[in-house]
Amino acid sequence: MSQAVTAILYSPGTNCHEETAAAVELAGGKGELVLLRDLADGRKKLGNFQAAIIPGGFSYGDHLGAGRIFGTMLVAQLRDQIVEFLDTKKPLLGVCNGFQVLAEAGILPGRTPGQRAMALLENQSARFEDRKIHLVVSSEPSMWTAGLEDQVLAMPTAHGEGRPLFCETANPDSGRVVFRFADPSGRVTNEYPKNPNGSPGGVAGITDKSGLILGLMPHPERASLPAQYSQDGLKIFKNLVRWLDLASA
Repeated sequence: MSQAVTAILYSPGTNCHEETAAAVELAGGKGELVLLRDLADGRKKLGNFQAAIIPGGFSYGDHLGAGRIFGTMLVAQLRDQIVEFLDTKKPLLGVCNGFQVLAEAGILPGRTPGQRAMALLENQSARFEDRKIHLVVSSEPSMWTAGLEDQVLAMPTAHGEGRPLFCETANPDSGRVVFRFADPSGRVTNEYPKNPNGSPGGVAGITDKSGLILGLMPHPERASLPAQYSQDGLKIFKNLVRWLDLASA
């Protein structure tokens, strides 16, 4: 088992933190649940962890917008810790609501806390989409997708606001699309419900330019156990553990 510890950040309303920690451990890593308030109050420090994941759910009830309060707290109360974490080139994953948090905080696509350059809008269907989908992995370099290029992965998605809109002022080179919604053969699609939120170009997951920060709308932790219909999501967590092992060698 890897000795590196991944912080699973959660807040009131988060509901996928335990499943995410279990997926990290199933992949051979160590996950520790970390309440956001404990970071803000100084009881724990983000820099003591080697990676971090913001899992899915409805942080702070999605009041004021999906992921907005959590994202605002990262910028307003934890900016120094976040900047230090990013500057030391540690992996950061946001899943579903976690992706929304990273977008609201300005961490994706351009890793600039406090300068929001994208939004995740209401699904085009105007409803919460909870269904099985397929993703095709791009050839864009990222430690999260190493060895998975061009593969078609099956995992569930569950969100009401997942349609990306990039600001006109966003640097087009600041982010990379690494996952797109696809049909079972791997063909990128805008067709509903294979593309559940109406995302232009099927965009389902992006990284920053370094490939270390990943925002993903579908839920890999819900495709990690043998009892689940797919274990494709576990591949993403195994890549995290492998990268951490190499980084600490």
